[in-house]
Amino acid sequence: MILEPKTLFDKIWDAHVVKQVKDGPDVLYIDRHFIHEVTSPVAFLGLEKRGMKVFRPQNTIATPDHNVPTIDQHLPIKEELSRVQVETLKQNCAKNGIELYSLDHKYHGIVHIIGPELGITQPGMTIVCGDSHTSTHGAFGSIAFGIGTSEVEMVFASQCILQPKPKKMRINVEGKLHKDVTAKDIALYVISKISTSGGTGHFIEFAGSAIRSLTMEGRMTLCNMSIECGARGGMIAPDEATFEYIKGREFAPKGEEWNKKLALWKQLKSDDNAVFDAEYQFDASDIEPMITYGTNPGMGVGVSGNIPTGENLTGSDRITFDKSLEYMGFKPGEKIKGKKVDYVFIGSCTNGRIEDFRLFANFVKGKKKADSVIAWIVPGSKKVEQQIREEGLAEIFEAAGFALRQPGCSACLAMNDDKIPEGKYSVSTSNRNFEGRQGPGARTMLASPLMAAAAAITGVVSDPREI
Repeated sequence: MILEPKTLFDKIWDAHVVKQVKDGPDVLYIDRHFIHEVTSPVAFLGLEKRGMKVFRPQNTIATPDHNVPTIDQHLPIKEELSRVQVETLKQNCAKNGIELYSLDHKYHGIVHIIGPELGITQPGMTIVCGDSHTSTHGAFGSIAFGIGTSEVEMVFASQCILQPKPKKMRINVEGKLHKDVTAKDIALYVISKISTSGGTGHFIEFAGSAIRSLTMEGRMTLCNMSIECGARGGMIAPDEATFEYIKGREFAPKGEEWNKKLALWKQLKSDDNAVFDAEYQFDASDIEPMITYGTNPGMGVGVSGNIPTGENLTGSDRITFDKSLEYMGFKPGEKIKGKKVDYVFIGSCTNGRIEDFRLFANFVKGKKKADSVIAWIVPGSKKVEQQIREEGLAEIFEAAGFALRQPGCSACLAMNDDKIPEGKYSVSTSNRNFEGRQGPGARTMLASPLMAAAAAITGVVSDPREI
């Protein structure tokens, strides 16, 4: 019997289907459920009303991240809603026997940072969280996606979720990346080409020599941004880089169990003749350091380029384009380089890992921050913060005029104290630049840690290759 070739996505999905509902969604088993303080309270409440407890608490990991302050974390949280949500998470985890990495825990951090760095995230898993950027974990060859509050409750109750099976897309990026081009630039380039709706209804597998050349932290950045083109999630087939990253981490398999897992993980790849519903091909040599100019992640341009004129746009697309530039205070056709920058933020689940801070530190070493720029340097976890200090990066930041903050989602979203003031321009290493995303009236330009570093030093949008 000849088996039909399968994609990596199909192999993992099909292995987790508990039941297929006729003409409906699949009942999918979930291996790991990450939760935080924002999307879990209502789900816990629903469970309580039904007189139930979490079915498999050992498969659930909790940490507060969205609402937490990034200075003085030893003090009570000032903002009432944030304080209540963090305290409620603590109480709910205690009631249900769930492991909580609270603000004072050595493993505390952003949910999508701590999963991989602790070895909890592993190839072949299904992973969910009440957060869009759960797609980050797909970098390890897992199916990971965000879910809503009612679905969080469903996973609490049954360790399963009702989910229609997405279509499959493969995005191939072949060739060698230019110097100073990072995974963030690949992500922004791809989204600028296929649009913020180009991946709708699909799960993306990223492939090609340029993707294989990325570190695991770079792959996490790319998969993190996959939902910004409308996809359900993104994934990359595990390889030696994946296995080397996981090996020896706190919750990674050990001894004979490691050997068994490794043998299984090495089989996780798309078959040679597997068919995808859509495919894209990109040349790595076409990508330069990217930055956004508008109010969605698809409005991106190479730093040496111009803001598009929008002359080929019609109807609602043209209206959206004009409205976006008006909000940003930009004009069609003008250079993006040289635009004023007021704030710089490096952090978030997109670029809050140690590699991102090493990149930033290498660039700013021996230089001075522009006096006009306020910079927030926010590690994605306590472990990342510890590495920054142990490697001497904190001293480099301080000498250049930067101050290191404490872990949290910070200025990625306006749910904590780190908000960009109205009308101010921010170069941010986070994932979204919607109107008001970083604060009411804030103007956000998404970019890589290198682009953020260049902006912080010069006070304007700059090409790191020229400095």
